[in-house]
Amino acid sequence: MISNQILQSTIEGIKNISRVELCVTDVEGKVLVTTFPEVEISQNDIVTFAQSQADSQTMKNYQFFKVYDEHQLEYVLVVKGGNDDIHLIGKMVTFQIQGLLTAYKERFDKDNFIKNLLLDNLLLVDIYNRAKKLHIEVEARRLVFILETNPDKNSGALESVKSLLGTKSGDFITAVDEKNIIIVKELAPGEDYAQMNKVAATILEAAGRDEEGKTHVAYGTIVKEIKEVSRSYKEARMAMDVGKIFSAENDIYAYSSLGIGRLIYQLPIPLCKMFIKEIFGNKSPDDFDEETLTTINKFFENSLNVSETSRQLYIHRNTLVYRLDKLQKSTGLDLRVFEDAITFKIALMVVQYMKYMETLDY
Repeated sequence: MISNQILQSTIEGIKNISRVELCVTDVEGKVLVTTFPEVEISQNDIVTFAQSQADSQTMKNYQFFKVYDEHQLEYVLVVKGGNDDIHLIGKMVTFQIQGLLTAYKERFDKDNFIKNLLLDNLLLVDIYNRAKKLHIEVEARRLVFILETNPDKNSGALESVKSLLGTKSGDFITAVDEKNIIIVKELAPGEDYAQMNKVAATILEAAGRDEEGKTHVAYGTIVKEIKEVSRSYKEARMAMDVGKIFSAENDIYAYSSLGIGRLIYQLPIPLCKMFIKEIFGNKSPDDFDEETLTTINKFFENSLNVSETSRQLYIHRNTLVYRLDKLQKSTGLDLRVFEDAITFKIALMVVQYMKYMETLDY
C-alpha cells in the first residue's frame, strides 16, 4: 500500500495543477489524505458507495470514484465539484493512484526477490521466472556491495545511498537489518574493479564516515548472471569480516584483495589453537613487548629487508640483527629465512583471528 505521505503529495500536486479539491479515503470511509478541511459527505455515504456496483457516483456536489489494486477495492476518491471537467479530472486522478499502487507493488516485489536471491532462498527455475516477470535482466554484469553503518545512522545512510545510486534502474538497494545496507550494482561495459573501488569510496562518503569507525564498505567479485548474485553477496560478507580482522585500519574491503586472510578465516578454532601450540608451545606470538612487535611488523612491511627496516626504525643494522637473533632463540624461528617468516606471519594472523572470534562470543 502507498504511504499516506505519498498520497498527500500526489493529490496536492494535482490540486495545484487543476485547482480541484481532492480527498482519498479507505473502504470504510476513513479520510486518509485531503486537500480541503471539511467534507460534507458522511462516512456512511462513502461506505455505501464502496459496497455498491458503481465505479463512480455523484452526490451533493461531490463525485466518488473507486480505486482498485488488481480488482481489489483499495481507496475511494472524493472530488469536489459536479461538472464533466471534474469527472474527467477524477478519472485521471484514479488512474494516477492505480499507477502508483502498481509501481509500489512492483518495487516491493523486486525488493523481496533480491533479498531472497541474496539468501539463496530461491530455486533456479524460480530465479529465472521471477526475474522475467519483474523485467529484471538475467544476463548482466553485477557486483554486490555491503555498507555497514552505525545503527543510529542506518536510515539516513540508506536514503543517501538511494539518492546517489537509486537513479539507475538496474541497481537494487535494500536494508537487511539495522546496520547493513546491500547494494546490487549493475556494471556498464568496461567497468572493472578499479571503478568499483571508486564506487565503494563514493558510497562511504555518501553514508558519512563516523569517528567510532563503524562505517565500512565491502564488495564481492563481478558475476555475469543473476543466479550468481548470491555468491558475490557471500564474498562481500566474508570480505567485511576478514577485512575488520586483518585490516582494521581500512574502511573499504574487496574480496579479491583478502589474500591469505581469506584462508585463515575459514579455519576451525581448535585447529588454529593446535597450530599455535605446536609452534610456540604455551606462548603466543603476540606476547612479545611493544618494541619487538614493532620490529617484526616493520620487517614484514619491508619484505624482510634488513637495511631498509633498520633505516625506517632509526636503529643500527646490528641492533636489528641482535633483535632478530634474540627472537630466533626465543621461538626457534629465524625471520630472515623465508619459510620461518611465513610461519611467523601466519601465526600472528591466526592469533588475530582467534581474538576476533572470541569477541563475538560475548
